[in-house]
Amino acid sequence: MYLFISPWLVGFVVFALYPILASLYYSFTDYDIIHPPEFVGLANYIEMFHNDLFWQSVAVTLRYTFISVPVQLLLALGFALLLHQKLPLRGFFRTAMYFPSMVSGVAMSLLWYWIFNPQIGLFNYMLSWFGIPGPAWLMDPGTALYALIIMTLWTSGSGMILFLAGLQGVPSSLVEAAKLDGAGRLRIFANVTLPMISPVLLFQLIMGIIDSFQVFTQAFVMTQGGPNYSTWFYVYNLYTSAFKEYRAGYSSALAWMLLIAVMACTALIMKLSNRYVHYEGGRR
Repeated sequence: MYLFISPWLVGFVVFALYPILASLYYSFTDYDIIHPPEFVGLANYIEMFHNDLFWQSVAVTLRYTFISVPVQLLLALGFALLLHQKLPLRGFFRTAMYFPSMVSGVAMSLLWYWIFNPQIGLFNYMLSWFGIPGPAWLMDPGTALYALIIMTLWTSGSGMILFLAGLQGVPSSLVEAAKLDGAGRLRIFANVTLPMISPVLLFQLIMGIIDSFQVFTQAFVMTQGGPNYSTWFYVYNLYTSAFKEYRAGYSSALAWMLLIAVMACTALIMKLSNRYVHYEGGRR
């Protein structure tokens, strides 16, 4: 048996376990990739909390998370509710909604970089139909982050598919019983549909937060963290420290701090969800 699993086991140790443990060790060292690492204890973590770019990256990432995750969940749920109805060409619209989620991050970033172009971009051209002067979008510190948030909403189709699966699992007997009791559509949604799909909502909330904490491609391709550090995301800050400043020790500390933040947020959400998430086998 061990002979058959040895290829996976070797791959896991070499490409997953060893890099994880090595980054943990490097986070306590001064390591520039070229010279041997020098142990410095907690110096990297202490420096992190005294670095203005670290706090800027935290602020940008949290602002992005607090806006994009709820809006994306609402859009995905709204489209799922709409396409759950018996509509003509329902299958086509489901596919069309999901298709943008299959586009690679680099290709999507290049496409939206053109859309947000202030001179020849599609967005400002459409605004000109209504006599609205379009902003500079990615070139303006006040709008660059919101442009990236708008771009993220384009991939709401992946969440829509999960919500559709959850809606199809809602027992029709509960809906019929609520209708017999005189409940309207809003009351059925609030008291029957939403509790039944709450595990799906919880899953998407957690995954959405984790994904938003790791935003990198958009900032790397479209803005390089600018203008004026307005899109200086946490992972972009990590990348810059590692591959532009060659501070592998400090960037490893940033990576482990990100892991701690993700674990803490996930644990907090799971703890709070015990009161609001319904499971068919009872609350957990």
